[in-house]
Amino acid sequence: MKTLIYVPIIHMSADLGSIAKQVNKRGIADFGEEFWKKHRETVSGFWDSIVKYFANLEVKGFNIYQDGLVADGEVGQKIVEEGVKSGSKNYEVIDDLLKKGAVLVQTENFPLVKKERDRIVEITQAKTMTMKLIAYLMYKLTKDRLLKKRDNYITKRIDETLEHSGGKGILFLGAYHNIIPELAKKIQIIEVKEAKKVRDYQRLLLSFRKNKEEFEELARYLISPI
Repeated sequence: MKTLIYVPIIHMSADLGSIAKQVNKRGIADFGEEFWKKHRETVSGFWDSIVKYFANLEVKGFNIYQDGLVADGEVGQKIVEEGVKSGSKNYEVIDDLLKKGAVLVQTENFPLVKKERDRIVEITQAKTMTMKLIAYLMYKLTKDRLLKKRDNYITKRIDETLEHSGGKGILFLGAYHNIIPELAKKIQIIEVKEAKKVRDYQRLLLSFRKNKEEFEELARYLISPI
């Protein structure tokens, strides 16, 4: 039976490229410097637990699927190297897996990924509150439809390529994606962290003062050993 190890991810600042500074600035402004620092430590701790999980796993021949990865081969390898240089623990894990014999697979469609990124950039770079509001509303209107298109594409890619790896793969994908119900019908899914809890942590981030106890419990779960 085909097997897919699923890592529902939460992005570090290093994963956000050119918009990382704006996101951090916005985070400090909205939540305060101390809380934002703690949030970043939680995300870093989450990735430390993922690193330890994969440290001794035999992955030779496994396919590697990555959120936002629009190329494989030499270009894909270059993307991974740039991610490692920027300090991304997500890409550090992938780099280690590739060195142990795993194979990088183009996971996403470039126009779809670019379209979503362009929407986010419009929000972070808006020069007035009115422009920011318009950009945000445009993002909200198209977000779900774009995510669905991306999910359909990723599901198809895994279906087409997993067989060639002997039926084994590892998927690093944002917790808000929803492809597992489709894949689970024909593939054994091993969920490294519960996607719902990763998703809930990100959702409660916006209202942590009202849900402090639940939010802190989820933060402890994210950094806990696997």
